[in-house]
Amino acid sequence: MTDNRVFNFSAGPSMLPVEVLEKAAKQMMNYEGSGMSVMEMSHRSAAYLDIFNKTKDLLRKVMNVPENYEILFLHGGATQQFSMIPLNFLKTGKADYAITGNFSNLAYKEATKYGDIHVAYDGSDQNYAHVPTQEELDLSNDADYLHICANNTIFGTEYKYDPVTKNGCPVIADMSSNILSQKVDVSKYGMIYAGAQKNMGIAGLGIAIVRQDLLQKVPAFCPVLMDYSLMIKKDSMYNTPSAYAIYMCGLVLEWVDQNGGVEAMYQRSIKKSQMLYDYLDQSDFYHAPADKANRSRMNVTFTTPSKELDAKFVKESIAAGMTNLKGHRLVGGIRASIYNAMPIEGVEKLVAFMKEFEEANK
Repeated sequence: MTDNRVFNFSAGPSMLPVEVLEKAAKQMMNYEGSGMSVMEMSHRSAAYLDIFNKTKDLLRKVMNVPENYEILFLHGGATQQFSMIPLNFLKTGKADYAITGNFSNLAYKEATKYGDIHVAYDGSDQNYAHVPTQEELDLSNDADYLHICANNTIFGTEYKYDPVTKNGCPVIADMSSNILSQKVDVSKYGMIYAGAQKNMGIAGLGIAIVRQDLLQKVPAFCPVLMDYSLMIKKDSMYNTPSAYAIYMCGLVLEWVDQNGGVEAMYQRSIKKSQMLYDYLDQSDFYHAPADKANRSRMNVTFTTPSKELDAKFVKESIAAGMTNLKGHRLVGGIRASIYNAMPIEGVEKLVAFMKEFEEANK
């Protein structure tokens, strides 16, 4: 780490690769001889359209997105798409939602405004420590789609398989917190979407990867910026896009591509998360609540023996050069978000601190 930077374990906005920040800083005042910052460019200019198209092409390459899928860069992060999805994809007015945490629950609640929404799974009675197996999903025969959240940022769980529906209806997945961290067979999903600020860049940008045959005419009351077909027709530029956030996403995609692609990111994520879980499993001081079979590679959640010690842990970790280890307000405890940009050295430092803290507070 350089310039006295801390190891930032935030769940989002999250840590960015140092190389990305250095390149953005170098280009801040004058992007490739243009005489201006990307922040100052017209989104219709040749210089910016080159950035935009390179970013889209890189996302298609890095995620191996098939040609029959459209790529969109949208406002509103992932949350705006909680509304866009039912507005665009409800045909019969019915859909299945698997509720495995806070964000999938928010998506479900939003969808109930627009149709007859069936709960295919609800993990609230287990405090969202478990992700359903295929057999545990109570799927409808007449749903227009199944919605899942692939990684549960708050409770630290993750789908380890691609769900299959009964009637062949599309699976729509919120991959905000594990996108770019492993290979995904995009063809198994009707749509994949994500907020960029966890593993793809900075806040203010939402990404959507949509299969073309799912697009249909939206209701007359649908706002223009929430019509996927219209946004595709306008190439994400019905109005001014989140121009700088798209540029930063492009730099992150470039970094992923140059560092071995998503397969290399997956191997790194296994190494980093296993380092943490191995220590947690041998400790009788810390407790990791997520079911072992469902543990997230991106968000590792745990507690000490008391809330007071949790708070002490967070306070002392800041003094030790780490930040944002406090658990989400809904659950408390401690959460280490170890997205692609978190170097292995950061996890090693955290584990060393955990050991010292345990010895000092037993």
